[in-house]
Amino acid sequence: MRLRSLLVLSAVAAAAFVVVADGPAQAATLPTGAVSLEATNQAGRYVRHIDYLGQLDPVTSSSANQTKLDATFTVVNGLASPTCYSFQTKTGMFLRHRDYRIRVDPNTGDATFRADATFCAVDGSVSGSVALASYNYPNRRIRHRDYALWIDAYQDTAAFRADSSFRLVAPWAPRTTKGPVIPGLFADPHIAVFNGRYYLYPTTDGYASWAGTYYKAFSSTDLVNWTDHGVILDHGPDVSWADNSAWAPAVASANGRYYLYFSGGAASGNTAKQLGVAVADSPTGPFRDALGRPLIRSDQFSGGQAIDPMVFTDDDGQSYLYWGQGVARAVRLNADMTSFDAAQVRVVTPSGYNEAPFVFKRNGQYYFMWSENDTRSEDYRVAYATGPSPLGPWTRRGVVLQKRLEVGIKGTGHHSVVRAPGSDTWHIAYHRFAVPAGNGTNRETAIDQMEFNTDGTIRPVVPTL
Repeated sequence: MRLRSLLVLSAVAAAAFVVVADGPAQAATLPTGAVSLEATNQAGRYVRHIDYLGQLDPVTSSSANQTKLDATFTVVNGLASPTCYSFQTKTGMFLRHRDYRIRVDPNTGDATFRADATFCAVDGSVSGSVALASYNYPNRRIRHRDYALWIDAYQDTAAFRADSSFRLVAPWAPRTTKGPVIPGLFADPHIAVFNGRYYLYPTTDGYASWAGTYYKAFSSTDLVNWTDHGVILDHGPDVSWADNSAWAPAVASANGRYYLYFSGGAASGNTAKQLGVAVADSPTGPFRDALGRPLIRSDQFSGGQAIDPMVFTDDDGQSYLYWGQGVARAVRLNADMTSFDAAQVRVVTPSGYNEAPFVFKRNGQYYFMWSENDTRSEDYRVAYATGPSPLGPWTRRGVVLQKRLEVGIKGTGHHSVVRAPGSDTWHIAYHRFAVPAGNGTNRETAIDQMEFNTDGTIRPVVPTL
């Protein structure tokens, strides 16, 4: 069993600290991705779920495949806090506590569930182990008692510390698919290249009514291995006019700086969505609200909802802002990237358009892409048009990305595309219902290659697991 522990222990040891007997616990950082959790004082017994209840059971190489699946979890972004963690099962449910008992349930997205399913990592009883403190009951930790798992009030004893400590080890059921590209629930991904490196900016998902409050940034050199750069903008402390509905960010580079365009709503007062812009000196932030007010007010233009901003910069350096749900709008941005002439705003809504506009250019031709249908529908999909300029006129070409029910992929949409530096290789980032049990508020981010025919039309993208 120690050999299995060593496979993951090195990733944890750098961030976990040895606890001094009777001393205070210190925060620990966990690697995201698939793991199994072995009890430190019950070698060979692992956290698993059976009949929805959490318990500590023996697992060996000869155990049934279902047992191995039940003893495998994906460590993801904390549903209630990005500084803590949630544990997702292979069936798409989450480890949570209810009446102090540990169990697994599907994510309802409400504040109570998110808190119940979030755990903060602290030092375990031995070097390289961790204890998991309840987010909403911080004095309680996951503990095994008669092999059942509970959140029990912390006791300053060696026995309690041992019963509540676990080693993160190699998963009994290894990952068999390439997606999602970032573990956990993220949607509306905007992908870009800055200084030869890929950056991904998604909506933090898993909230009822999409009520998330913050954005994170991820970066990669190969589109496979991603670095989590943490929270780059939080509506709570960082945006005076919005405190929820942190949706669909997009980042552009100009003037030696980086501009984050985002949607926001308020919990009280004006609940309609508005668009803002934040600025930073690095693509990973931190970003600050550039204006202290919305860039586009909810009542500024008649028709449609002010969400889903996107910026395209042409070869001549001129940038254009696109946005809108129900109605698509576009306008030239001023050189400061934070203002425009409202009289120049154009309606550019193509047939079938719902939301999520995205524009790019290839071989002198402009492509306008968007999402059709509702993001809660399995028929959410991506279509596109082509045109002679960043403002059209646009000729519809058809649907290029949609569901694959035969492999359980649903709701493929709200995409962005990126060209690999120095090549004609293109990739499309998008969200789908989390596989296998996701829905319109439990979504995950995927990336696939996007190819073109000789006439410049886009070949249908086959979404992959």
